[in-house]
Amino acid sequence: MQRKAYATGTAALLAALLAGCTSGSGDTGPTDNANPGDTGRPAAAAPPGKYRTLPEPCGAVGHDALDTMLPGIQRITDPVQRDRAYQGAAELTYDTDRKVGCRWKVDSADVTDRLSVDFERVVSYDNAVSDDDQAQRLFQEKQAAADLPAPSGVTAPPPTAPTPTASAKGSPSGGATPSAKAPSANPPSSSATSGSAASGSASSSPSGSADASAELQPRTLSDLGDEAYLDDQLSTSGPTVEQRTVTVVFRTSNVVVTLQYEEQPTATGTVPDSKEMQDRARDLAARLDDALGG
Repeated sequence: MQRKAYATGTAALLAALLAGCTSGSGDTGPTDNANPGDTGRPAAAAPPGKYRTLPEPCGAVGHDALDTMLPGIQRITDPVQRDRAYQGAAELTYDTDRKVGCRWKVDSADVTDRLSVDFERVVSYDNAVSDDDQAQRLFQEKQAAADLPAPSGVTAPPPTAPTPTASAKGSPSGGATPSAKAPSANPPSSSATSGSAASGSASSSPSGSADASAELQPRTLSDLGDEAYLDDQLSTSGPTVEQRTVTVVFRTSNVVVTLQYEEQPTATGTVPDSKEMQDRARDLAARLDDALGG
């Protein structure tokens, strides 16, 4: 009887061990270190930008464009100096696939003209951000720094009315007393002044000049690249000499192009023509965009 009991206990022990091994080998559930939401596939990287290289900057602007924007270049009598003026001066760069630029300057008897063109190819090092999105961020930073005025016809929301003071609440009329009255958000005198100034300007200037001036103010451009803007600044150099700088910046995919056109007359009292310079700059920017294939 003792031997039979021993054999029965041994058989039960072996059966329990076999059952444990079987259940362990067939367990397909997650381990303690497994992530149930992790499929094991790497996240898809954001698409790369359209451009892998940049154009040669000094060769990107043709002679006809330089003749228009730098009229003094054709007045250079020495052929060697004239060819050198056409060639421009390349900006120092350590990676011609990432950023390149070229500068031109022509002095003549009545005016000094300068032109610069810069190309920057943006590459994102974040797999979650595409090259185009990174280039868009760079463009928006440039546009914000330019501080463009609000488009014509778009008015800013009125400022919040000031909270009445204790003395204002205690006045008989329910408003502020004359000595404690806060200035109005839109003072009548200010409105009247601006209105009379506007009417006086319109009456003393040719018809449509106010509209033309609004069209030439710094603004965004909708017909160039994926997004673009134009800035126009008139500065004084010396007592009476005016210098105008027209800047056009546009983005095509992951390339941001900056074009800067400056003109400074030598004669005092002469102001460079805004429309003429803007038209020239926009025309060249459109050519550069076409050359990029934008």
